[in-house]
Amino acid sequence: MLIDTFHFLRPLWLLALPVLWVLAWWLARRRGGDGDWSRLIDPELLPGLRLAAGAGKKAASPWPWLALAWSLALLALAGPAWERDATAAWRAPGAWVLLLDLSPSMAAADLAPNRATRARYAIDDLLAAARDARVGLVAFADEAFTVTPLTEDVATVRAMLPALAPEIMPSPGDNLAPALERAAKLLEQAGRRDGQVVLLSDGFTDPAAAFDAAQRLRNQGATLYVVGIGSATGAPLAGPRGGFALDDKGQPRLARLDEDRLRQLAANGGGRYVDLAGLPTLIATLRASSERASGATAMAGIEVAHWRDAGVWLLPGVLLLVAFLGRRGWL
Repeated sequence: MLIDTFHFLRPLWLLALPVLWVLAWWLARRRGGDGDWSRLIDPELLPGLRLAAGAGKKAASPWPWLALAWSLALLALAGPAWERDATAAWRAPGAWVLLLDLSPSMAAADLAPNRATRARYAIDDLLAAARDARVGLVAFADEAFTVTPLTEDVATVRAMLPALAPEIMPSPGDNLAPALERAAKLLEQAGRRDGQVVLLSDGFTDPAAAFDAAQRLRNQGATLYVVGIGSATGAPLAGPRGGFALDDKGQPRLARLDEDRLRQLAANGGGRYVDLAGLPTLIATLRASSERASGATAMAGIEVAHWRDAGVWLLPGVLLLVAFLGRRGWL
């Protein structure tokens, strides 16, 4: 029955109804009769000062109609509903594994405040675009560590980001191959061998092993994308005891972005290389790839039911009342 299912989707709007009714009543009393002129002119003189054309007429009061228009508008905003619409539930559970380089060179400050922080900002943008995708996070330096496995709880992954910095790693290094192997294992455990792997790095020191691992990722159906963090000019590396690390000639050692090697790695992994400026384009590519790979299929036996908002049918009445209230001489 209608009475059993009728309700308002946004009932808090109804709290404004008594306020508007009281306001309409107050305006009707304040504007009725002589209005504010009786405060300035003696009641005996006021009838003689009225225009002759309007002396014998009394204009119709618009305030009840205005109160009705307000009421209909608020009822529409409250969202009356009594019927449901059922649609199939759709799901596109893409799988993204993010690899964060936390080698000592990621502390370089050629990108303010430093490369590691800018990489975390980029990961935050990726998480914001993940939507239904499951996301995993791996940090690596000399060794690789799983920060979070593949999960739909993007908030948990985001909560881990602030603590990730090169100084928390147990040993310095820049070995990428173990991180790629761990990404492949995470995808396999989640049953999504065709996932997307995104590396955020300034370079690595094990090219032969890394290229081989990237090729294996591609062979299992995954795609490797690379985001370069840093600049070609580079920045001095911090020394273990403060100051800058020095090379054999006593000059500060510079950490430069190894763009050529990163491009080759992306090609081996079947993806492509971008810098931070190209991150929005990469995000669009990731989302499109996830939708194509998952097929965005309907979930069997599951439907999403939502209430049909019938407030829209009250709007023609509101518009007619407002037009009627525009009659000359009422306001």
